[in-house]
Formats: sequence, structure tokens, C-alpha cells
Amino acid sequence: MEKKTNFIREIIDRDLKANKNEGRVHTRFPPEPNGYLHIGHAKSICLNFGIAHDYKALCNLRFDDTNPEAEKIEYVNSIKEDVRWLGFDWGRRLFHASDYFDKLYEYAVELIRKEKAYVCDLNIDEIGKYRGTVTEPGKESPYRNRSVEENLDLFARMKAREFEEGARVLRAKIDMKSPNMLMRDPILYRIKKIAHYKTGNKWCIYPTYDFTHCLCDSIEGITHSICTLEFEVHRPLYDWILDELKVHHPQQIEFARLNLSHTILSKRKLLELVEKGHVTGWDDPSMPTISGLRRRGYTPESIRNFCEHIGVARFDSIIDLVVLENSIREELNKKAERVMAVLRPLKVIIDNYPEDKTEQFDAINNPEDAGMGTRKIPFSREIFIERDDFCENPPKKFFRLSPGKEVRLRYAYFIKCVNIIKDEKKDEIKEIHCTYDPKTRGGDSPDGRKIKGTLHWVSARHAARGEVRLYDTLFKKRNPEEVEEGADFISNLNPNSLEVLTLCYLEPSLKNAARGGRYQFERLGYFCVDAVDSSDKKPVFNRIVSLRDTWSKIEKAAKKRK
Repeated sequence: MEKKTNFIREIIDRDLKANKNEGRVHTRFPPEPNGYLHIGHAKSICLNFGIAHDYKALCNLRFDDTNPEAEKIEYVNSIKEDVRWLGFDWGRRLFHASDYFDKLYEYAVELIRKEKAYVCDLNIDEIGKYRGTVTEPGKESPYRNRSVEENLDLFARMKAREFEEGARVLRAKIDMKSPNMLMRDPILYRIKKIAHYKTGNKWCIYPTYDFTHCLCDSIEGITHSICTLEFEVHRPLYDWILDELKVHHPQQIEFARLNLSHTILSKRKLLELVEKGHVTGWDDPSMPTISGLRRRGYTPESIRNFCEHIGVARFDSIIDLVVLENSIREELNKKAERVMAVLRPLKVIIDNYPEDKTEQFDAINNPEDAGMGTRKIPFSREIFIERDDFCENPPKKFFRLSPGKEVRLRYAYFIKCVNIIKDEKKDEIKEIHCTYDPKTRGGDSPDGRKIKGTLHWVSARHAARGEVRLYDTLFKKRNPEEVEEGADFISNLNPNSLEVLTLCYLEPSLKNAARGGRYQFERLGYFCVDAVDSSDKKPVFNRIVSLRDTWSKIEKAAKKRK
């Protein structure tokens, strides 16, 4: 796919032309290790690493690990796995903000010496009250004008564990009347007597994200600090810290974050789904996490193509989920092997077919790629078809099987329904009896008669058993954040986001399907062998996506009804 230009690349091109940063381009992807990455992070990964690749430049992977309460080595490892899986390599440029804790402390001391930072004894609630509102200026802390010596002493004692959590913080001394509330003496350091996953108990004071992020960019020689639009309001603080310390000053550039319909892209809210048991974990195939999409069956190429397709914008918007789905449809249409599977089985007995006979038919593996060849599928007297492919009292334009009607079995024969056997207790059809035309072997009509319905099927005697999980959108609303008064996003969870079918019949070629293998179940959609729950005895298939955009059709129909 040809790379699209965007406003960020235009900025970089201008900088290169002006020989800014001595002609260097150096980006970074700086996740906080407080959860698993999601599809929104994939956009940032592709952007930062993609720019480095295209400009023959460098991109760092850096963990901005300043909050030991929420961070885990599990998250660090998952993030590295996701970045690698997407196809990117940071080489030797793996860093952690915690690598710079000593240097960051020195920078904080320097700000104190310059009378640009002070130790404040107000608690968090009091700081909030003193900060004022959007329409009212803040009030200066009564501790704002402490001497440099007193601030240095108190800050050193904070580091030495003399004070309890919340007793004191280090704040920047900027402007309590600033229209940007983030500039009203923001907190730079706070006391947290919690062990850090990487530095252990060495520190009990930790720098805030805003103080850390810009200085890590500076230390690493980043030239273009690319971040999402919500950090635009943080840019004045980013610039202030670097200017006051007179250090290398990267340019912060904001772009619109990815907002995906029927999806929540907030690590905090995704964590809530995990912790409250609404999903089975971060890698649940219904989750928009990269690990969830991977387990669902998405490929790294499809996600990279999706990110390239949606481009980079300056303003927020919601991208339809179908755009992401189309990226995997387009790829798997070319690459996935076609197979036959029956998810809701109905037995068909072909009365005039010999009971002890088995035939093998040639089936095309992928009509888009002749090089993928063919396979053999067995056919016998008893087969399974989809229950929805039969109707006792069919409506008009029902082209599938019904009493007295003839249909084509894919690759096999024409069959006609001649009888129905019902289970009277359950008031449902137990099996149907048909006859076949032996002259139509291979699904062709020698006399030229036209058959509109073609069904997929599986030989009952040879079928493999499997479980199939049909995933739909995790949320029922296009924007799950839109809730009624008193409710939260959980209220918008889709109760039908997962349907588990435990009695499915698969053609025998799927008995030994490898975990992670992707297939098109003819007429049903694209499926992936689950990498976690599948076993040699019973494969489990996750539906990656349907063959068509059924969800948007449902929404359009609902709008018309309104």
C-alpha cells in the first residue's frame, strides 16, 4: 500500500528542508505499562515506527513507568509482544522512564534552585480547591514562597521517607491565574511508598507523567514527540519545563486519537471489564486489545493496513467498525482456505444413495488463488446442512431447501426434499429425507436445468466435531460513552456479543487444524482456531468477521424504522 502523506509528515519534511535538528528524525512510542495495548495504540505504533522506517530514522520504545500502583511487568511483556507482532523492531532502543529517575530528581532540584518549584503541604483536595475553576483564577498556596533552602531540605526529606503519602508534593511555580488550568502550579513529584516493578524500593517519590514525559523525550534526543489530541492542552507545560531547564527541546505534535464505533478505547475502562468479569481477560476475542484481536484472528497486516487507510487527522471523529472489519475481509478473501462447516446442524438422509458408499469430491481451496490447489471432501448417504437452509413453509424467494424443491449441494449433487421427520415432543424437525440425481455429480446439470440454491454441507460419517464462537460488537451503541443519567458505559454492553455453538460439524480436513489457523467457512464468514481453548480432541473456532457488513445493515434498518 502506498504511504499517504499527512500533516505530520509535512512538518517533518519542512524541518528536514530547514536542517532542523541537524537533519535528524527520531520518534518514540511511549506507553504506560498499566494495561494491555488496544487498537488505538496500534495507530500510534504504526505512525511512530512507520515514520522512522520511511525516513530511515530511529524510533524508541519507552515505558513511561511513573505510577507503581498500576504498573506490572505483565503489561511490559505484553506491550513488547504486541509491538513485535505488529512487525516493528526497536533494536537496542528499549528504555524506561525509571532508567532516568536519578536524572529527573536532579532536574527537579535544578528547578527548585531556580525558584521555579516548591514543596507544598496542601493535600490533594486542598490543591484542587486552590486551583480555581475555568472561570475563576486560582489562589497561591501558602507554601509557595518558601525559600530555596527550605524547599531543597524538604524535597530531600521527601526522598528520605520522612513524610507520609499525601503529606507533601513538589509543585512547579508557574501562574495560578493562567487560563490553562494545567499551568496553575502543577504537581511534579508525589510521595508513593510502593515498590516499583523495576526499581524496587529505591524510591518513595515518583515524578508525574507531565514532568517525566517531556524530559525523557529530551534525554533520548527525540525530535518529534507525536501524541494524541488530548495532550494538546499539556503542550504549554511540556514546553515550559524544557525551556526552564534549557535542555534539548523536541517538538510536540498532536493528532486525533482513534475512536472506533461500538468500542471503548480506554485502558482504565477495559481494565474494569476484565476485573468485573464482563470478559475473560485482556486477550478475550471480543476485546479491542491487540492481544484480543490477535486471538480473534486478525493479522498484523490487516491492522497495519487499517491504520494506513484511516490516515492521520487533526480532529477527532468516530471510525466505523466496518472499516477495521473490511481490512481483514480483504486480506483473508485472498489468503484464507475455503472449507465447509455446519454450525446449526440438520440431518439430511439421501434415500436413494447407497448406504455403504463414499465418494470423494474435489473442492477448490481458494478461487482467488489457483496456486492454493484443491482438496478432497467425502460424501455419503447422511449429511448435515444448516438448519436455516431448510424451511417447511417457505416464503417467496426462498431459494434453499423446502418440500418438493431441488437444490445443489456444493461440489456434489442436486437433491430434492421428499419427506420430513419431526420430533413431536420438541415440535421441531428431526431430519429430512431427500433423493439425489446421480447425473448431477460435481454439482453440474447435464440437461441445463437451473438451480438457484447452493448449500454447503458436511458428511455425517466423516465430520469432525468442534465448538464455534460467534462474536458480535461488545457494545450495542455506536458510541458506548452515551449513557442515560445515572448509568455508565457498562449499561451499553451488548448482551448478544457472544454466542457459543458447541455442536458443530466440520469437514474432516479441520480435524488437525493448527491453532491460529484462519479459514473461510463457506457462506458463514472467516474463522480462526482459538490459540487458548482449542485441543486436539475438540478445536474451537472464533468468528473473526462475517462475510459481509451485517451490523451496519442492521443499524440502517433500525434508522429507517425510526
